[in-house]
Amino acid sequence: MLVPVILSGGAGTRLWPVSREGHPKPFMLLPDGESLLRKAYERAGMLAGDGDILTVTNRDYYFLSRDEFEKAKLGAARCRFLLEPQGRNTAPAVAAAVLWVRAVHGEDAVMLVMPADHLARDNAAFAEAAGRAAQAAREGDLVTFGVLPDRPETGFGYIEIGAATALPEVHAVKRFVEKPDKARAGQFFRSGGFLWNSGMFCFTAGTMLRELSAHAPAVLDAAKACLEKVDLQPEAFGRAPNVSIDVAVMEKSRRVKVVRSDFGWSDIGSWEAVSRLVEPDASGNRASGDTVIVDSKENFIHSEGRVVAALGVAGLMVVDTPDALLVAAKDRAQDVKLVVEALKQRGHESFRLHRTVTRPWGTYTLLEEGSRFKIKRIVVKPGASLSLQMHHHRSEHWVVVSGTAKVVHDDKDYAVHTNESTFIPAGHRHRLENPGKVDLVLIEVQSGEYLGEDDIVRFEDIYGRA
Repeated sequence: MLVPVILSGGAGTRLWPVSREGHPKPFMLLPDGESLLRKAYERAGMLAGDGDILTVTNRDYYFLSRDEFEKAKLGAARCRFLLEPQGRNTAPAVAAAVLWVRAVHGEDAVMLVMPADHLARDNAAFAEAAGRAAQAAREGDLVTFGVLPDRPETGFGYIEIGAATALPEVHAVKRFVEKPDKARAGQFFRSGGFLWNSGMFCFTAGTMLRELSAHAPAVLDAAKACLEKVDLQPEAFGRAPNVSIDVAVMEKSRRVKVVRSDFGWSDIGSWEAVSRLVEPDASGNRASGDTVIVDSKENFIHSEGRVVAALGVAGLMVVDTPDALLVAAKDRAQDVKLVVEALKQRGHESFRLHRTVTRPWGTYTLLEEGSRFKIKRIVVKPGASLSLQMHHHRSEHWVVVSGTAKVVHDDKDYAVHTNESTFIPAGHRHRLENPGKVDLVLIEVQSGEYLGEDDIVRFEDIYGRA
């Protein structure tokens, strides 16, 4: 049995302003319109047959992740989750996943651990490499995937390969090397003895449990203490060491092997990596979205709505979203996270949320706000419902644009049709539902002395948020 495990976490700060804390890079759409997480699920489904696919992610991303799984059309019955109360790096996540797989499928089950934010463009080659890794894993090894480098790269870790084994393309590992400087990256590339560390692993549940017990017992003990249910117990999980599985186990174990692989891998860790997915024009410009480029060269331009025009510029990254614009030198792609840190220090919301925010029931888009008012466009999915709630400081006026709304207002229950409206004063219990088969779209006008998103008291909620 092969059980794919998707690790979906991390803020993706080097991909701001598209990747944000509330909507991180596994959910960002690539130029083909699919998210990284959806592509990871599709790869997992290709290898798992009809078996389980386990996702380890933050509990805040559960509904977003479930939506991507549904888009992959793999069958809801196969979708399994472990929900972290907070990020503690990959070692605690892997340990919790191993314990779950052992409990459900036994110690001999082979696990294929894949980050959600990586890309493999050649699925056939990936499946072939995964098959070799699974064979080595069944012989008791911890297997990592090493990618043949096509350039010196300072943004990835490296693996120095050792002697070949009896299995094709499977080698012993001499050592792991952290991200090198430019000179060492060039040496590694020219030597031919180093591979990029993809951050993907394959092993049986039993083998990894024994190696965790030997090399990272504190991580394993914390995972055992917190694995009570789907939601990992916060206090115990918070005591887990914040350490990667590479450092905790892979760099210490004597049972590590590496599969030499070439399946179009990228970790999509920066805008430079994203730009490589777009074909350049004759002047080396790469663009996605509505762009106009005149007398310019070697630029990357990404637009999510507005026309972006470049005139007489070279070597720039321009990333435009509805509420934030990034302009940077292309050789500073790894430093975009410094912008996010500056925004956090200022308390600016753009490090955390987009203008359009996803909720379990649909989305809302902030259209305009000012002193004592805020205007939103709300879209409720068919059959979905907001919580039964109340606001202390704001009143809400709802105007239905399309569809039909079912409204609960204190002890009343009534329908609001297209071009009709209703008013909810502050302090009144209310709920909005979409009983129809198409999206419900409405405009919400808030007014009051305080309009923060935290002015909400939930009494009932079908998504467990009350």
